[in-house]
Amino acid sequence: EVKLMESGGGSVQAGGSLRLSCTSSEFKFDDSDMAWYRQGPGNECELVSHIGLGIPYYADSVEGRFTISQDHAKNTVYMQMDNRRTEETGGYYCGEATYRVPCRGRWTDTRGSLDAWGEGKRVTVSE
Repeated sequence: EVKLMESGGGSVQAGGSLRLSCTSSEFKFDDSDMAWYRQGPGNECELVSHIGLGIPYYADSVEGRFTISQDHAKNTVYMQMDNRRTEETGGYYCGEATYRVPCRGRWTDTRGSLDAWGEGKRVTVSE
């Protein structure tokens, strides 16, 4: 159910940086697993990063370049994305659940396993 709100995103050149934010007026993130998913051009899903109980996880492809963080006072989760690559172009969605939810094929199939998700932000990485 769409109850999260992402901000940030946009266009960046390869090697550049962007930051995404995710917040909600209906869910408190303190006890949740918060995740960022990427939807590729064919609706494929990639679990880019997630954080639960303060422990971050990163996909191998972004390890060392992306940083997920959480501000409990602002009920906001961030994902700082540095040294971007062109293959990382896509829609980025924030998801909330009580546990880590892996991708289930397509993004549109994955979101049904989440308690809440956002409408997504488009990120374009160009040469």
